[in-house]
Amino acid sequence: MAASCSLPVTPDLSTLHVKLQGLLQFLGEALPISNAHTVDFYTESVWEKLVDLSPETVLEVLKRSMEEAEARPSDARPLVEAGKESGITDFPKIFCETSQKLVSVEAFALAAKYYSIQNLGICIPFEQLFIALQGNQKQKTGENVKLDEFMNLKKSHEVQAMSELICSIADYYGIKQIIDLGSGKGYLSSYLSLKYGLKVYGIDSSNTNTHGAQERNRKLKKHWSVYHTRSKLDVNELALKMAKEKKMKDQIKNKGHIEGVCNNSPANQDMMSASEFLPDFSSSVVSHIRKQMENLHVYSHREENLCFENAFSLIDLLPIHAIEPTSSSQIPKRKMSEANKERRKKTSKSNETCVYSPLTSFITADSELRDIIKDLEDCLMVGLHTCGDLAPNTLRIFSSNSEIKGVCSVGCCYHLLSEEFENAHKECTQEKWGFPMCHYLKEEKWCCGRNARMSACLALERVAVGQGLPTESLFYRAVLQDIIKDCYGITKCDQHVGKIYSKSSSFLDYVRKSLRKLGLDESKLPEKIIMDYYEKYKPRMNELEAFNMLKVVLAPCIETLILLDRLCYLKEQEDTAWSALVKLFDPVKSPRCYAVIALKQQH
Repeated sequence: MAASCSLPVTPDLSTLHVKLQGLLQFLGEALPISNAHTVDFYTESVWEKLVDLSPETVLEVLKRSMEEAEARPSDARPLVEAGKESGITDFPKIFCETSQKLVSVEAFALAAKYYSIQNLGICIPFEQLFIALQGNQKQKTGENVKLDEFMNLKKSHEVQAMSELICSIADYYGIKQIIDLGSGKGYLSSYLSLKYGLKVYGIDSSNTNTHGAQERNRKLKKHWSVYHTRSKLDVNELALKMAKEKKMKDQIKNKGHIEGVCNNSPANQDMMSASEFLPDFSSSVVSHIRKQMENLHVYSHREENLCFENAFSLIDLLPIHAIEPTSSSQIPKRKMSEANKERRKKTSKSNETCVYSPLTSFITADSELRDIIKDLEDCLMVGLHTCGDLAPNTLRIFSSNSEIKGVCSVGCCYHLLSEEFENAHKECTQEKWGFPMCHYLKEEKWCCGRNARMSACLALERVAVGQGLPTESLFYRAVLQDIIKDCYGITKCDQHVGKIYSKSSSFLDYVRKSLRKLGLDESKLPEKIIMDYYEKYKPRMNELEAFNMLKVVLAPCIETLILLDRLCYLKEQEDTAWSALVKLFDPVKSPRCYAVIALKQQH
């Protein structure tokens, strides 16, 4: 267990409720924008219903707002709070009171920025938490293995950052067992096991993923073995080189001694002694080897068994007096080899605990972990981009199982969350919902809506750095919907067109392929009619672009609401000693970058 160290102070439950109050007031007016589906943009005249500004004005202001935010990222709170105690901020008028249309895009952009996680002051810096968890311990470092050799850059970035945090929490509690929910292809699980020597159970609902993870882990072990073999060779080659130098030094010394006895002339006395041009072996060998071993990161106490289980064989290559005196260095070479064998046996036995076991099971909030993991012990529960309800259920399982001492969950796919109040008029037997989780939002009977949750997945940071939205493909789909409505009498279509845009050479080709996929008779539509629709809406493409930009700017606020709900739930639990939101990833590389972390009391 790490040395006792205070964890960062986090906002209490009442403070979070104040933040929620102001956020809900803003979203109460802004959610219609997020809940409007771009497929229905033209058929339902979305722009005219929700925005009382020109698309040019909206695009210009939002572009300027993003440029200013990028130039001045430290401006955390651009607006003056009228009442901090109430959580309500004094914004200029954003929406018209009678029509509810957007009338000030400047105020809209400022409010959306204000109610993001970073600006509300509810997020703990990763570095601050990491230092607190480490305490007085020396920070562990591992081999600089290039993860992008067997996973993409995004996944590599996520796995390295999250595994570092998980290892620190595990050390903080003195825990060896990790449960990775929604482990998927097993990247995180394998890395935690191989690099940090943790015993990891990766649980995924897909049997295909489980088998794939097993095969991928086998290949990863092979890669790891080759890497470590190469590292060991580097150190052993250095020791052999030093041993040869020592042998040469002894030969020269002996030769000089004999010649000195036989011919003790002044000329020979002037010759430089071997010790003057060869370094003293007992100090140089040890220092050089230690330096090499430090460069190869073999001093990490978790990794030394994994990487250099035979590192002690260096002692056998050196004369006894070349090593600083220790009890083991006085053992004769034959006995030393036996000692090494015993050490290797112990190392091999300890490595048996450093395994990754992929399992297949569908996890719910009521899942009994002991039915899945027979040797369940004090552990951490983690999840990297767990989809939909699995993220909130991870937190519920943490709260209901005494063996789970900590949880680190990064959710995704908010559109797959079940919402308790989305279809309140329908009878449902479901008792535990993905949203909301906390008492405050349950009492408010708050509902986001599927389209709003879908838009919460939009990546503002990526758009801000030039990775724009696929406007043309969205435009094609919106115009297609108008064609389907007018020519086929279908107002709502539950079928999805899919990724036809990337396979189409033109709008005409796109429409014909889409109609065939939807099972509609394309022969009734001549080319001219199709192209007339295209020409009709092309001048209004900028409306769709501007509207989607509004949704992108609003996206962080909806994500803030979802994550605040989870954090409040954790703070409501009696056995939660500490909980926080932590920005774990670079949002450009990995847009779902926030981890929900909670720890129980140490005993």
